[in-house]
Amino acid sequence: MERIINHFTDDDLYKFTMCCAVIDNFPRAQVKYRFTDRDHTVYPPGFADELQKQIILLEDVVITDEEIAFMKRRCSYIPGWFYTYLKGYRFCREWVTVRQDEEGYLSVEFEGSWADTILLEVKVLAIISELYYRMTGEDGRFDYEDYYRKTYRKAVRLLEAGCVYSDFGTRRRVSFEAEETVVRAMRDCYRSREWSGKFVGTSNVYLAMKYDLIPVGTMAHEFVCAIGGMYGPQMANHIAMNSWRNTFRGALGTYLYDSFGWDIFSLNFSEDFANLFKGLRVDSGDNRAELQRIVEKYRSLGIDPRTKQVIFSNALDTDRAIEIQRYAREYCQPSFGIGTHFTNDFEGVKPMNIVIKLVAVKITESWTFYNDTCKLSEDDGKHTGKPEVIRRFMEALNMKG
Repeated sequence: MERIINHFTDDDLYKFTMCCAVIDNFPRAQVKYRFTDRDHTVYPPGFADELQKQIILLEDVVITDEEIAFMKRRCSYIPGWFYTYLKGYRFCREWVTVRQDEEGYLSVEFEGSWADTILLEVKVLAIISELYYRMTGEDGRFDYEDYYRKTYRKAVRLLEAGCVYSDFGTRRRVSFEAEETVVRAMRDCYRSREWSGKFVGTSNVYLAMKYDLIPVGTMAHEFVCAIGGMYGPQMANHIAMNSWRNTFRGALGTYLYDSFGWDIFSLNFSEDFANLFKGLRVDSGDNRAELQRIVEKYRSLGIDPRTKQVIFSNALDTDRAIEIQRYAREYCQPSFGIGTHFTNDFEGVKPMNIVIKLVAVKITESWTFYNDTCKLSEDDGKHTGKPEVIRRFMEALNMKG
């Protein structure tokens, strides 16, 4: 089977920004990641073998001068030394363990230096998703010309409603071609005339380069969760924000606040951080309730929330984004990161519900043990991690439930 990932920057921008911050602040940290299929999918026979082949093929995927030049031009906040690191970066099959049991369930784990393994997650998820549809034969149902038209209609609705939005769909796309079709349709629609809304760009750095767009994204939960594993959840947000400030020197973007719940984040979100970050990202919980918390917090710090960006990215579709836009614009500068609804929305095809989460960390390679970590979602019942670790973190944070 041909290689699925063919470009080094066929990845989310925030994997690169986090990688840069990891090297700058936690250069010796070691981590473990684990794959979870929330739908308990039974994969076709031989799937693990094909996935392993695709991971081996990643070893030949290296960054090009063109990709570096684009990132330097569009991502001026990334320090120059980081590109020297990327030039020498090589994927390694030894970081990844893939298994498939007799019933067909899939197991994938990463282990190694955080600075190295951090660039595997999105690529491996994209491989698993595309490989699944290929091996089940569902890819024969993909009509990309029709998908272009369907996506164009979504763009018209979002832009007419005044939505400012981006494509966040790399990790669970049905294929690279599907995401490229989405980005092309969104770009074409946005450039066709003047709109009240705006298509900002895509989280996929390669597609941003190919279609002359802005690559978008800041950080993921793993950055805060790993720090929580190393130093405890009480001050994880504070350490994460300080580390981000240390690396990006003012170009801090938006902060993803819900790794360990709103209450502990709010205690860590002091006026200096509130002024430094452009805004916050809502990725779990009730969107209205989360927005009101954010608005009240900014007001308590003497900051007008209407000057701040709030990015909504919690399982959005076109209808939901337009609904949020109607009420959120009175309180803040709303924008939207939309993923699976853009890149995995073919009629009769079920999107995969898969994630790869950082589950354990140690501060240096010389430590003889890992510390487990978890994620405490604002959505009831959607905490991620071992039950005993979740309980321990919740007790440390005096959380109920």
